[in-house]
Amino acid sequence: MSAPISPSDETAARGEWADYAVLVVDDEIGMCNFLSRALSARGCQVEVAETAEAAAEVLAGAHFDLIILDIALPGKAGIEWLHELRAGAYTGDVVLITAFADIDSAINALRAGAADFILKPFRVDQILNSLQRCFERARLARENYVLRREVAGLSGDAGLVGASQAMRQVCSLIKRVAPTPSTVLIQGESGVGKELAARALHNLSPRAARSFVPINCAAVSSELIESELFGHVKGAFTGASDNRNGLFTYANGGTLFLDEIGELPLAMQTKLLRALEEQRVRPVGSTKEIPVDVRVIAATNRALFADVEAGRFRKDLYYRLDVLTLSIAPLRERVEDIVPLARHFNHQLAPRLGLPPLDITPEVAGRLVGYAWPGNARELRNFIERALILGHFPVEGGGAGATCKDMPLTLAEVERQHILAVLAQCDGNKTQAAGLLGVSRKTLERKCAEWGVAEH
Repeated sequence: MSAPISPSDETAARGEWADYAVLVVDDEIGMCNFLSRALSARGCQVEVAETAEAAAEVLAGAHFDLIILDIALPGKAGIEWLHELRAGAYTGDVVLITAFADIDSAINALRAGAADFILKPFRVDQILNSLQRCFERARLARENYVLRREVAGLSGDAGLVGASQAMRQVCSLIKRVAPTPSTVLIQGESGVGKELAARALHNLSPRAARSFVPINCAAVSSELIESELFGHVKGAFTGASDNRNGLFTYANGGTLFLDEIGELPLAMQTKLLRALEEQRVRPVGSTKEIPVDVRVIAATNRALFADVEAGRFRKDLYYRLDVLTLSIAPLRERVEDIVPLARHFNHQLAPRLGLPPLDITPEVAGRLVGYAWPGNARELRNFIERALILGHFPVEGGGAGATCKDMPLTLAEVERQHILAVLAQCDGNKTQAAGLLGVSRKTLERKCAEWGVAEH
């Protein structure tokens, strides 16, 4: 065992791991005290237990991000308890320590699910480096999970841009509300930029350094929404082949954005209310609750209070969410924002598509302003993207209504039509068409094969 950390080291490192809780399980009181001092100096919350049985009782009543577990314990051995942990609801890392071990023991420990295996006596830096790797791995796993959800299209990209009085008021309210820990309910039609407003609230809050985790409640089936939010344990239901954390856990310390909150089933509304009030969640199939520190921002495109009166939404949950309300007006009521938004999308999307921005002439601007944009900023963004792909604004031969009659087409269909038109101009010559389109012949052939276009 190495010497205790010096006071100067303690001062430098204090608070580094303040968000983590560690359970130390060792029958040597000196080792428990030594690890407790070393980890507390880094800001960890530390609990100790002398046996696996005692540790199980502690773990049943609290959440721990990591367990330091001695192999040789009185009663149940450390390896045996590790197997039980992995078969149960515990998803955190376990670092095994022992004074008596060989290569086979280390291999068995790692196969049992240990994150690391350290021989006693060890230096302080050895155990701290091991924990640092575990905490960093957990952080990256959380961030990667959130990023994967965003890549999968679960996060919006509408621009909260505009010079209208209504938009200035929204931005001003966001700046006032963001620093508070209060729950916020964002109201507005689909496509107005509710998620961007939620992201702004997160980015301007003290939680900005932690995760912003979005979920569209309408996009998840009623059978899976509880598992998605709270997580589940292995065997909780058919297909639950492993333990899995929920979005509340991934958003711990940060912000959870519940889009289309009005689509939650009534039974789930009750469980969400309990989680909000107690700041604790219980994974599906588990008997243990996990404490969480999450700010919730909810959004709806419905008249939520009308749903309350109709019995479709719980009144107590409504008032729990409606601490602060942020209303975003539809684009048709913010006509002066249409052209600034169009220019914003034009310059934002062009580099992503590898295309030059288009010139928004006064004629184009007039046609844009003359259209109602029922899909709001999202519809405008899609229209600008389509125009960039085509290389021009499809405004010929009509007013604003004609400008957007074809808007329901998907981008995939727009791409297909454009490529086939270029191919027709080249009399089916794929090499020539590929050159005009700026893609390889192989890419063009693959597209044509997908669409069933005959070879030439």
